[in-house]
Amino acid sequence: MRIPSWLFIVGVIVFVIGTALCSGVSYLAARQAAIDLGESGIELVSFTDFLRAQPTPLPPTATPYSLPTVTPRPGATLAPTSIAPTATVDVLAEYEWNDPRRFNILLMGIDQRRGETGTFRTDTMMIVSVDPVRKTVGMLSIPRDLWVQIPGYQPSRINTANDIGDRDGYPGGGPALAARTVTENLGIDVDKYIRVNFDVFTTVVDLVAPSGVEVCPTQAIDDPTYPDAGYGFIHVTFPAGCQTLDATRLLQYARTRHTQNSDFDRAARQQEVIKSLRDTVMSAGGIANLIVHVPELWTELSDSYVTNLSQEELFALASLAQDIPRENIRSAVINQFYTTPQTNPNGDQVLILNYSAFRGLLQEVFGENQTLNTSDLRDRANAEAANIVVYNNTTTQGLATQTRDWLTSRSVTISAVGNMPEPDDSAVTVIRDYTGNPYTARYLAQLLGLPEDRIQVSSDGLTSADVMVVVGSDIQPLLSGQ
Repeated sequence: MRIPSWLFIVGVIVFVIGTALCSGVSYLAARQAAIDLGESGIELVSFTDFLRAQPTPLPPTATPYSLPTVTPRPGATLAPTSIAPTATVDVLAEYEWNDPRRFNILLMGIDQRRGETGTFRTDTMMIVSVDPVRKTVGMLSIPRDLWVQIPGYQPSRINTANDIGDRDGYPGGGPALAARTVTENLGIDVDKYIRVNFDVFTTVVDLVAPSGVEVCPTQAIDDPTYPDAGYGFIHVTFPAGCQTLDATRLLQYARTRHTQNSDFDRAARQQEVIKSLRDTVMSAGGIANLIVHVPELWTELSDSYVTNLSQEELFALASLAQDIPRENIRSAVINQFYTTPQTNPNGDQVLILNYSAFRGLLQEVFGENQTLNTSDLRDRANAEAANIVVYNNTTTQGLATQTRDWLTSRSVTISAVGNMPEPDDSAVTVIRDYTGNPYTARYLAQLLGLPEDRIQVSSDGLTSADVMVVVGSDIQPLLSGQ
């Protein structure tokens, strides 16, 4: 089965956390053993002297950007005992990220199978921005058809930067040129990168989430032409609402393009899967599974990724990730509201970035003031002056009218109510933003008690209004005061 490259970003990150855990235990145990041998009179050669004595030096790692060195906390010790799968020792507690400055990691996936050689374009590019002080993370997906200036080359799609960098021997290779391209075109400084091919996503998911991973599609997905392993097609469907998927189904869910805005919707589902996998990995069971299987994962994935993150940084990042709650992870896609379709000189369809709108998106995803109270959101929503409608997506009569009355009682003006063409009683309440009104959408979500991942950028043509509240059966407890 062809596995999409971006999903191996998830696998590598999952693997990296497990490797950090296992390596930490091994390192601390070995250090204590060395101390004991030294005290008994046995002389040990240092690891640095050992490396210097080797006939072939290790190849240097490209580091076009640098982050501060991360060191263990002084006095950190761990008894040299064997670790069972149910170990409760928190090795990551001995490491911390010392620098308070925000840093950005570029995640890239390439369409390369194990054993294939050559240069490759990126299928997926995503910026993950971490604020260690505020304990927040922003994720921004970059469309592969974005038309940009490749530094030192002619304008091209952004997904060609990695291919060009590897082909022409750019210092640091394709990842370094891709990172510089992002910085110079999007104004986002890239500190580190992880680039992966695709190969073992289902194996990793089976290990860290043997009971499956929960996802919550807000609308049903019906794809009769999903590609199978034999270059044919199979029919896959996903009902709206929360459901737990095994590795194979999770792959299908993230990979299908059978929606109205296929690439943009797929990018949003990829981010949803990353967050759900992150929750699973950070659970006790996920960590235990990783510790047990790290040796085989190391062998399986060793030729599937390239990164300029050091092992010390990986230790500290894994530790920092445990302290970031899910509600502090914001995500967005550079979609149709921030780009304009255009035909390039070769007749190819590309996307041109709308820098004016993009500046607002950057502030929304990476800005320091990410958490606004209700009063602030109301003021900003009023300034947008969006036209709001409410549509009923259930077979319960009058639900849209009841929701309109509830919102009106809270000083929200609703211009019209209606019904969805094909009601779905299993669907949850969502907010569709048609014309770029982020504060109105967030204000409505806060009033209705909805998570912000229920906000959708849409162009389904069902209304000429700016924002639509699509109510599901889950709205009834709120309307009845429960």
